[in-house]
Amino acid sequence: MRAVAFNGSPRRDGNTARLLGYVLQELEEQGIETELVQLRGPIRGCIACLECRARKDGRCALDDDVINDCIARMARADGIILGTPTYFADLTPEMKALIDRAGFVAKANDDMFTRKVGAAVVAVRRAGAIHAFDSINHLFLMSQMIVPGSSYWNVGMGLEKGDVESDGEGREIMRTLGRNMAWLLKKIADQPY
Repeated sequence: MRAVAFNGSPRRDGNTARLLGYVLQELEEQGIETELVQLRGPIRGCIACLECRARKDGRCALDDDVINDCIARMARADGIILGTPTYFADLTPEMKALIDRAGFVAKANDDMFTRKVGAAVVAVRRAGAIHAFDSINHLFLMSQMIVPGSSYWNVGMGLEKGDVESDGEGREIMRTLGRNMAWLLKKIADQPY
């Protein structure tokens, strides 16, 4: 079993990466292979060309950034974790581009994310995290994915790099998410479709 996490923050080692690290650590302890991918720009948004529907090759027609590599990693994974900081009560532009383009490609290719496990992780200074959390979950639910819960919303609080280390509840939410995700991945692997 394999899980891939995408850090939608421009800060490679910032709060979002740290929160994702807690989830990945729990998955690894449960025997799940993990990978952390840093979204790096520039990344273009979807241009609504609908070529993904015409070509049906599992790829976006825009081929000048990292999105097709990300889509391929998502297709190979059993679990997908999308992490973002909160920018003006929403996702980063890089994460939004990944969601839109991967979502269109998945739908155009026989709903290729169906029954994968998806989890959202959000870093926030104060407010707006639930909107970002909800935006990520739209992709998962519209893609027929399965979303595990945690002990609260998957949010960690912090402004400066490393501040989430002081958010004990946020760290525990991420650990619980990782354990629940591992349990769910194993249950799904044990069941024939």
